[in-house]
Amino acid sequence: MNIPVVLILTTLPDAIAANDLAQQALEGRLAACVTELGAVRSRYHWQGKLEAAEEIQMLFKTSIARSAELQRFIESNHPYETPEILSWQADASPGYGQWVVAETSRPLHA
Repeated sequence: MNIPVVLILTTLPDAIAANDLAQQALEGRLAACVTELGAVRSRYHWQGKLEAAEEIQMLFKTSIARSAELQRFIESNHPYETPEILSWQADASPGYGQWVVAETSRPLHA
């Protein structure tokens, strides 16, 4: 039987910010794995202007139990004023799902 996990996608301005955020999330057991999806070019409206930026896209994999805490962590530690944080639940294979849950298991921060 598949195990639900949560995926959280965000973009960061550069490799240093991406590495720092990923490292802290992993050290805190908020994510079992962080995949750097690579450089992307984002185009968007911001404060009345059309903008474009080179960014690093990151995908965090976590347990349902850690997902809200991970989202708060990203919001608090992200260098952007309004960071992109998209999350969704996915079904993981039993072995991978169990690994994600095990790697993110520790006492919860309230």
